[in-house]
Amino acid sequence: MATVEPYDTKGGRRYRVIYRTPERKQTSKRGFRTKRDAELFLASVEVSKARGEFIDAGAARVTIGQLGPDWLRRQSHLKPSSYRPVEAAWRNHVLPEWGGTPVSEIRKTAVQQWVSGLTTGEEEAMPPRKPKSATVVIRAYGILAAILDGAVDDRRVLSNPARGVVLPRKGKKAHVYLSHAQVHLLAEESKHETLVLTLAYCGLRWGEAVGLRVRHLDMLKRRIRVEENAVEVGGRVEVGTPKNHKRRTVPFPRFLAEPLARQCEGKGRDDLVFPGEDGGYLRSTRVQEDRGGWFSGAVKRAGIPRITPHDLRHSAASFAVSAGANVKAVQRMLGHSSAAMTLDIYADLFDADLDAVADALDHAVSAAGVAKRLPLA
Repeated sequence: MATVEPYDTKGGRRYRVIYRTPERKQTSKRGFRTKRDAELFLASVEVSKARGEFIDAGAARVTIGQLGPDWLRRQSHLKPSSYRPVEAAWRNHVLPEWGGTPVSEIRKTAVQQWVSGLTTGEEEAMPPRKPKSATVVIRAYGILAAILDGAVDDRRVLSNPARGVVLPRKGKKAHVYLSHAQVHLLAEESKHETLVLTLAYCGLRWGEAVGLRVRHLDMLKRRIRVEENAVEVGGRVEVGTPKNHKRRTVPFPRFLAEPLARQCEGKGRDDLVFPGEDGGYLRSTRVQEDRGGWFSGAVKRAGIPRITPHDLRHSAASFAVSAGANVKAVQRMLGHSSAAMTLDIYADLFDADLDAVADALDHAVSAAGVAKRLPLA
């Protein structure tokens, strides 16, 4: 039963409200100068409880800095390569700006100002910096919004003030599609010729290719089983399942059978198909241009557009579509989560399919003998 009780202070009589939370926990609020003020507060508490809108004042005082570490621990399901940029965004952008702010004091206008500051490089809590990319801004904002979603679920705040702010748009990087001649020239200029051809014709991600073991190759059926992913994160190679945790089987063209067989000569079933010089995983950092990598050197010598090993997936998609593969087959080859994702990324490769649909409809109408009855205007 809620009550209003008076008590005396040096400044005069004050009133305390004793009430129970929806969880039946007894609590109180004191300092009211008049009994009417105390009764009005009590009435608002009862109404908020009846509407399911009650927020405990103590719970609302918790800061983003207190909630953030627990939220990060709950992201343990992320792969190391995905977790690392999330942790960096929390440490570099969210914590410095919002760490000491109680969740009840965060306002939508302040979140919008912070997002805009990240985009322009004028963060409020920091000296001017280089503007952040849309990817970094959206990631940092997503962390703050997710923490506040948890605060809403825990009844610390009634609604999430971060939702509904205007975010920067990600610009789509134009894909570079190599020709067959360019791919083979690049392979010839590279010291890992078979690896380059495998990337370009099978659409494997870098980590999937360097994680291949002899047992993953079926030379009779010309299939590659993609079961492991070796990604370099913070100087360490983290080995796990492929992206989205989905294993898949990828075909390889007949001309790759002999080079792949040579890669496996003298090796056991568990040995790597494309090992580094030390016999371990081939490091992605050693292909980069700023470190004098073998791949960037081969790109220069071949005189082709500047690309990374990952960009060879685009050429693999292009070759598959040109060979007549439908979007579902390309999806399976590349390991995308859905055909819609494949279409979204490579919509330009399927423009010819739209022409084929129009031509097929035209032939169907002609065959039905109704074309002459169609209006001319």
